[in-house]
Amino acid sequence: MLHRAFHIGSALLVSALLILGIVSGCSSVATKKAFYVPITAELRAHNYETARQQIEQARDKNKYSKKDRLIYFIDAGLANHYAGDYQQSNLKLAEAERAAEELFTKSVSRAVASMLLNDNVLEYAGEDFEVLYTNLIMALNYNALGEYEDAFVEIRRANEKLDLLEQKYVDMAREFRMAAEEDTSVVAIDYEAKKVRFFNDAFARYLSLHMYAAEGNADDARIDFDLLKDAFATQPHIYDFDMPEVRYHSEDQAILSVVGLTGLAPVKEALNLRLRTDKQLKLAQIMYDDPERANTEYSHLPMDVKADYYFKFSIPMMVAQPSVVSRINVFANNELVGHLQLIEDVSKVAIETFEAKKSLIYLRTVARAITKGLANHKAKKKVDDEGLAGWLKKAVVDVVSDALENADLRTTQFLPGNIHVGDFEIAPGLYRLRIEFEDFDGNLIYRELIDEFEVKKGRFNLVEAFTPN
Repeated sequence: MLHRAFHIGSALLVSALLILGIVSGCSSVATKKAFYVPITAELRAHNYETARQQIEQARDKNKYSKKDRLIYFIDAGLANHYAGDYQQSNLKLAEAERAAEELFTKSVSRAVASMLLNDNVLEYAGEDFEVLYTNLIMALNYNALGEYEDAFVEIRRANEKLDLLEQKYVDMAREFRMAAEEDTSVVAIDYEAKKVRFFNDAFARYLSLHMYAAEGNADDARIDFDLLKDAFATQPHIYDFDMPEVRYHSEDQAILSVVGLTGLAPVKEALNLRLRTDKQLKLAQIMYDDPERANTEYSHLPMDVKADYYFKFSIPMMVAQPSVVSRINVFANNELVGHLQLIEDVSKVAIETFEAKKSLIYLRTVARAITKGLANHKAKKKVDDEGLAGWLKKAVVDVVSDALENADLRTTQFLPGNIHVGDFEIAPGLYRLRIEFEDFDGNLIYRELIDEFEVKKGRFNLVEAFTPN
């Protein structure tokens, strides 16, 4: 009896070690985010140079894998922007844009080539909002460098990407359907591209109208001003706040324009779900897996399955990170000249542009969960009569299956969460500027000081300040 107990205990130990080894080996399908904690802390403390160095150190230590190189380029580009190294920021962000264009086509073809691939193992091609703001941050860089033609190019690229956004997902849906029809080893789920309800970016219009005005191009400035108004009028789900007052021309005075970036953009969190099939109803029911919403339906899909199964899977959700900033005051030579107003809630842009992609991720993940689940079910049935050894094999199958179903939570961590602007008519001259960020209780969070800034008539006098809090 003791001898048999020893063998059972040894088998359990071996199985536990095997499961641990397999799960450890599945790290390539789990998003690594812990290394961001000290970098974000430095960023929130406004230690931008330190944050920039830590990003490079993280890359040297392979915290950014090759398949995550796009995230590195965006992170490094943003850190350099906040540190005031606009040339280096543009170099990194230009690499990001090139990588995004290359990786999107590759990621789609790889994803549809094998419906069983977890998204985490694919090269990260970026979210639409990340690629859009890459261009707008580059436009700010070029403005700071006085290279206005290059700034115009970046804004045009951002607008072109928005124009093509909906067609991008129509094309992706077509490829997805073709792959599902050709690959009989997976469960076929029809995907129709969700309409993209974002096509006109207010901040892009704000920048371009000011640049046109500085060139003396009043007609194009007025056209962009009208397009700015249209952005608010036609996209209330994005711009659910009042349009800021915009001044881009003054008869006698100069215009001081201030951009205030606050908070940090949304991040992805995992939504854990359970899939339950019903062969009689020919239905796949998706349920929430968290205790608060247990037995509550998330969704359901018509599906002709041969048996009743129960599988676990996860999908990414875009989650906002609220800023504590409530008010931004602008002083010129110690005189309050006004306050900044919100022009862009980056969280709303991120969540809206993620919707079209999220529906594809969801359906693809469901198809993968069912296909793998059916394979696992068959594998476990084969060992039903093997006693303890069979039970251990089933445990390994279940653990590995769950370990492989991690949601892809990759995203850049350092884009701002909100963009505020203000245009102030003041006399041309040299100014000491002070921009103060206050919280909801009126407490000072951060103060940006800019000495000897020359405000000229007929120029885009743009000043920027940022707090990630």
